[in-house]
Amino acid sequence: MKELKIESTIYVFDDLDELPKDIVMLMNKAIEAREKAYAPYSKFHVGAALLLDNNQIITGSNQENASYPSGLCAERTAIYYANSQYPNNKIVRMAITAASKNNKTASPIPPCGACRQAIAEYEVKQEAPIEIYFMGEIGKVAKSNSLSDLLPLIFDKSVL
Repeated sequence: MKELKIESTIYVFDDLDELPKDIVMLMNKAIEAREKAYAPYSKFHVGAALLLDNNQIITGSNQENASYPSGLCAERTAIYYANSQYPNNKIVRMAITAASKNNKTASPIPPCGACRQAIAEYEVKQEAPIEIYFMGEIGKVAKSNSLSDLLPLIFDKSVL
């Protein structure tokens, strides 16, 4: 038997004021997108903003459906749109924010498992990491330099 030790690094900022202006601007785009979420069932609104290497900013919000599996998360909404419109451009960074209509979200809320898998797919596709900033409605902001810090053992095309 061999032990495999996995280590991740996440940076945590006290609030948006500690971030560079370009990151604050991207997070503000995610906040604007969050306000457009359609989440009548969960009351959990998520917004995502992507910066592409051509300086385009793509946003997405979660879209629910009474048939729950038919909905789509904000991160995947933005990623899939970005790839459909700009298939040859890389995603440089992503900002994500989540807010609940039931209670105040004050801690960083990372992407769900399905979104982590989708982000992993695009990191592999573009052969470059994606910086990910995530927060709740208020408070601390977390930063990951790559999806591999959030999902260190990925499932990708190499196993197919």
